[in-house]
Amino acid sequence: MVATAKAATQVLVGKSFSPCQLIQVANLKEPLSINVISGSLLGDGQQALAISHVSSGLGLDLTNGLELWVLVQWKCPSSKVSARNLILSDSKIQLVPGYGVGTFSSSGQLCISNFAKELLRLNLGELIPNNKFLQVEIIIPKGVELSERTSNASFGVVDGLALIGTQAYAQDSASPNQLTSSIQELKSKCSISNFGGELVLVIGENGLNLATGLGFSSDLIIKSGNWIGPLLVAAAESGVQKLLLIGYHGKLVKLAGGIFHTHHHLADARLEVLIAIAVKEGLPIALIEVLTHVNSVEKAFLALEAKDSVLAHKLWLTIAGLVEVRSAAYLRRYGDWSMEIGAAMFDRTRCLRWAGSCGSEQLASFGISF
Repeated sequence: MVATAKAATQVLVGKSFSPCQLIQVANLKEPLSINVISGSLLGDGQQALAISHVSSGLGLDLTNGLELWVLVQWKCPSSKVSARNLILSDSKIQLVPGYGVGTFSSSGQLCISNFAKELLRLNLGELIPNNKFLQVEIIIPKGVELSERTSNASFGVVDGLALIGTQAYAQDSASPNQLTSSIQELKSKCSISNFGGELVLVIGENGLNLATGLGFSSDLIIKSGNWIGPLLVAAAESGVQKLLLIGYHGKLVKLAGGIFHTHHHLADARLEVLIAIAVKEGLPIALIEVLTHVNSVEKAFLALEAKDSVLAHKLWLTIAGLVEVRSAAYLRRYGDWSMEIGAAMFDRTRCLRWAGSCGSEQLASFGISF
C-alpha cells in the first residue's frame, strides 16, 4: 500500500512512473524494494493513480495477489475535512477510506495500524511540497467481497479489509517459525526473577487489544497465532501454574471440539462443533435447525441470541467450560503437570462475554468482572 501511494505521489509531483519502489522502514537498515504495476496522472493533472498487487509470499494468505489502488490528489489545507478521513499527525497527509477498505463501524474512519501510518509519513513526506496538502485514497476493488471471508465485522470493522500490518515482513500464523517465536517469548517471560506463575495467552491481535484494554500487564501477555496446543505444553514445561486463554468465540470454539491448531485452512469445523454441542446440551430442534442454515459462528450466535438469549448465553458458557476441559485433556497427553487452564471468550464487539469456571476465577483474581 505504501509503495503504491509513493508511486502515485511521484507521478503527481512530475516524476516518471517507477515500477520499483524503495520503501524506508524505521527499524531496517536497508530499504525494501516493492513492485508496483502502473501509475498515471488523471484528469487535469491534479490527481494520480497507481496500482499494485499484494505479494505477501504466504501460500495461505487470503490477500496474496490482491489488487490495490491508491488515488492521490492535492487538497487545500484549510478545506473542511470529512469525519471519515484521517489526518496523520505532524504531516500534510490526509487518508481517505476508499471502496473495499475497512472502516470502524463506530466512527467510519479507516482501520489502519500505527505502523502503516508511520510508513506513509516516512515515505511520502519528502515528496510533498511545503505549500501542498496530499489526500491519499486507498481502494481495494475486491475488498468488500473478501471481507465476507474474514472476521473483520466481528471486531467492528466494516465495508472492507483492514490495513493492520504491524511489521515489514508478513508472518504466517500457521508457520512453525511463528510457533518458535511465541515459545521463545513465553520462556523469556517465565524466566524473569519476579515471575509469579501466571500468564495470559491471547489469540491474535484482537485478543491482544482486549487483554491490554482490560488492564493486563504486558509482562503477563503472550500472543498466540494458530499453534495453541504446543503453546499450552510449552507453558506447562516453563512452570506456568495458571494460564488464562482469551480469544474470539469463533476461534476458541474449535478448542471445545478438540482442535488445537486453529488455522481455518487446516481445520474449520466450527459450526459442526457448535451444532454437536447444542445437540448434546439438549437445545430444542427448532434452534438447532437455525444453526444448520447459517455460514459462520458469528451469525449462529446472533441467530440463537435473537431466538432465545438465555439459552444462547447458557450454550456459550458451556463451550467456554469445554475449552477448559479439552485443553486440560490435551495437556495430559504430553505430561503430568498441574497447570490450571481458564478460558474467556469475547464477541464481535470485543466485549468479554463468557468464561469457564477456571476462567471466571482467574479473571476475578485480576479484579476483572463482566
